[in-house]
Amino acid sequence: MKGGGQTLRIGWFSTGRDEAARELLRTVMDQKERGFFDVSVEFVFCNWEPGEEPEHGDHDERERFFEMVRSYDIPLFALSWKRFRPELRRDERELWRLEYGRAVRELLEERPFELGVLAGYMLWVDDETCLKYDLINLHPALPGGPKGTWQEVIWQLVEERADRQGAMIHLTTPEWDEGPALTFCSFPIVGEEWDPLWKGIDEKIRRKGLAAVMREDGESEPLFRRIREAGERRELPLIAHSIKLFADGKVFIRDQQLYVDGEPLDRAYDLTDEVNGEIMNRGNG
Repeated sequence: MKGGGQTLRIGWFSTGRDEAARELLRTVMDQKERGFFDVSVEFVFCNWEPGEEPEHGDHDERERFFEMVRSYDIPLFALSWKRFRPELRRDERELWRLEYGRAVRELLEERPFELGVLAGYMLWVDDETCLKYDLINLHPALPGGPKGTWQEVIWQLVEERADRQGAMIHLTTPEWDEGPALTFCSFPIVGEEWDPLWKGIDEKIRRKGLAAVMREDGESEPLFRRIREAGERRELPLIAHSIKLFADGKVFIRDQQLYVDGEPLDRAYDLTDEVNGEIMNRGNG
């Protein structure tokens, strides 16, 4: 993997379904423009095609994403997951996944890259693609923490009465959400500002049970919402600082192992101080 004096070539994978997908790409392009790191986004790949299914609920968001990609003059590659061999997807889902992955790799052959970033990419990447490329993915939990969507993660934290939360960048492997953590940041979810929120949800859980709180309050529950907000603020800086480590040559991946300064690291690289510093500089800590 390149870095440390050479431009790091990035492949960007996104479903482009919401504002967060645009913000991820915007953050990297802004940081590149600032000189924070030396990278080149060689392409953006999307599993929907421009103009596809205008009646779909995410259509307008995807079109905004495509327009942003064009505004940066980044080559856009798209292959509709819905239009690709639909009969095979219906009858043999695992084989379809392998065939779709092969088609994606063939499509991207003309744009080689050293680090792939899954930035709101909503398809499960096939095994061969995971093994061929170094692909990293954001997961909204600490290493060793809950798996699943960010909603599932937060409810598990509540149920376990966890005292810390965070986010990590992990290597994408054939085992879904099981790839080794590469970098992470963490923050406390107990203490003076948090205790009233815990007290409030504890009272509701005692009254009607966690399942009812999840069903009736959902994402608007104050503790749930506060954990999500604190995590979201850290995700973009974590991605940026993680990419910088690779671009600067500080870290690299070999045989699905993270190396720091040339030495294998047996645990994830802690970027908490860097992430918190950026949050403080932005004045939204």
